[in-house]
Amino acid sequence: MNQSTVPFHTSNRADVIDRIEAYFPELVAIRHDLHAHPEIGFEEVRTSAIVAEKLASWGIEVHRGIGKTGVVGRLVGRHPGNRSVGLRADMDALPMPEETGLPYASVYPGRFHGCGHDIHTTILLGAARYLAETRDFAGTVIFIFQPAEEGLGGARAMIRDGLFERFPVDEIYGLHNATQLPPNHLHVSEGTVLAGADFFDITLRGKGAHGAHPDVGRDPIPAIGELIQALQTIVSRNVPPTEPAVLSVTKIGGGSAYNIIPETATIGGTIRTFSDEIRGLIRKRLTSIAQNVAAAHDLEAEVDIRDIFSVLTNHREHVEIVANIGRQVLGDDQVSTAPRRAMGSEDFADFLLHAPGAFFTLGHTGTVPAHNPGFVVDDDILPVGATLFARLVESRLNVS
Repeated sequence: MNQSTVPFHTSNRADVIDRIEAYFPELVAIRHDLHAHPEIGFEEVRTSAIVAEKLASWGIEVHRGIGKTGVVGRLVGRHPGNRSVGLRADMDALPMPEETGLPYASVYPGRFHGCGHDIHTTILLGAARYLAETRDFAGTVIFIFQPAEEGLGGARAMIRDGLFERFPVDEIYGLHNATQLPPNHLHVSEGTVLAGADFFDITLRGKGAHGAHPDVGRDPIPAIGELIQALQTIVSRNVPPTEPAVLSVTKIGGGSAYNIIPETATIGGTIRTFSDEIRGLIRKRLTSIAQNVAAAHDLEAEVDIRDIFSVLTNHREHVEIVANIGRQVLGDDQVSTAPRRAMGSEDFADFLLHAPGAFFTLGHTGTVPAHNPGFVVDDDILPVGATLFARLVESRLNVS
């Protein structure tokens, strides 16, 4: 293993691999370009082309079109070995405006890397370049550049396309930037750490009429208001208090004019739980309440509930592996492993159902949370994240 490192230039010092540190200007240029040209899920044509070109230029075997716009790189070390490690980054942006004022802000109105996937992609590219240039490991690395993480099922699409049959891995790792952590602080914990999630849409269908004559119609608007309130009782009155759960109504629609009672009114939202049993309970109650509220108003209810994210569960052994690498690169006081769960979701969870591994977070400067129009990720995280990924591979595929 190449142990040569240099202190990183931030105030929170990290032992960044010197070769990766030398990539810093190029990594920043790649990241800024990706940030300025964000693409939403399953439309990452430009992004995936850049990823594939970079990987190929470094001598990495490239496979495109896995999960529609996904890219996989395969790299064999220069030492004999039969084991393989997977590293994953997501590539998609969000359908939202950017209000950062950055000189490299999105050139596409209504599209923004508001979750930092441009950073994740660039971090993995940095690790891939280093590992391709050194190949000081025994076995195979699989670089997974995933599309459509933001609720569109990109991980499942890659899995359906035979990801793990074609590129088997013995373990897999992924990271996410985190404004809630101090810069260069790594957090990883075992067990269930991120919630599973459903998205739902409910349509109440009645009979349209003139706004002056509601008696001849069947108005879905009052019923939608009642339904929103009734759904809030599921968590408060049906879910055991010891089981964390969230049901959020996030969309509402209905009506087109001041003097028209509409035929339909709709709501949509999300369900979040750490338990498939509780998830099933909420689905059942949501459907029952919607149907019964509709019946009380002489309406019909159409309920559509979609399983979007699995519960993300980290494996104990691989959590400790990540923590140990973090301590080597960042220092003992910059790594935390205390149990911590969040109601957010990540489809890296589906990869962990096929191979053991761990998902971890890495802090950076900034206080604006992800999915906010003003969200900014510090470029200084790039060599740090790439070093963590590279050291994970060299540690797990070490030359005996």
